[in-house]
Amino acid sequence: MRLIGNILWIILGGIEIAIGWALVGLVLCISIVGIPLGIQAFKMAGLTLTPFGKTVRYGGGLGSTLANIVWVVLVGIWMALGYVAAGVLNCITIIGIPFGLQSFKMAKLALWPFGAQIENL
Repeated sequence: MRLIGNILWIILGGIEIAIGWALVGLVLCISIVGIPLGIQAFKMAGLTLTPFGKTVRYGGGLGSTLANIVWVVLVGIWMALGYVAAGVLNCITIIGIPFGLQSFKMAKLALWPFGAQIENL
């Protein structure tokens, strides 16, 4: 199911979104201050490209929490709302439910990326 899900995900728009995240990461990495944000964008690009068969483990300490608060205020809430909207639209049909669940997983990561690690199942 993972392979088929990832292939369909890529065909139906995952590659475009992943490229978008990668470009945002490149732009953010231009300045030294933006490098930590760019790294999080690359993390999102990797998960967005092939989300099936991956899980996100959350952790980190005070530094990650403070960075996540800044992230949420600047861009996180808007990115997460976009993924939630996509997840709700996907879950309208039975066939779309697995894709909706992946969108919800990415919404949580888009909201709180610092200290999170993506792991293969």
